[in-house]
Amino acid sequence: QVRLMESGGDVVQAGGSLRLSCAASGSTFDSVAMGWSRQAPGKQRELLGLVTSGGSTTYVDTIKGRFTLSRDNGKRIVYLQMNNVEPNDTAVYYCHTLGTTPVFWGQGTQVTVSA
Repeated sequence: QVRLMESGGDVVQAGGSLRLSCAASGSTFDSVAMGWSRQAPGKQRELLGLVTSGGSTTYVDTIKGRFTLSRDNGKRIVYLQMNNVEPNDTAVYYCHTLGTTPVFWGQGTQVTVSA
């Protein structure tokens, strides 16, 4: 089992930067791929990208070049570095496992981007 807790959400101006963290507990963290997703008001939750246990990353086009996923297995933390944020990035951001049954989710952290 993996327990996840996101932090770092805040109000930020468009064009600014923010780093979200996801602290994990559980014995299987090192071997599990991790993802970040977000859910904007009135919209479905969308996957933003993933980082494998070995650190390889994949991103959706909407954030490619602006957001970076990384992980520190020693600290059991997954990061989402957000640069050049836009008002459309306003959402609740979630970290979660990938490829596990069940999928484990954090409680989410709110990011609000002001124009």
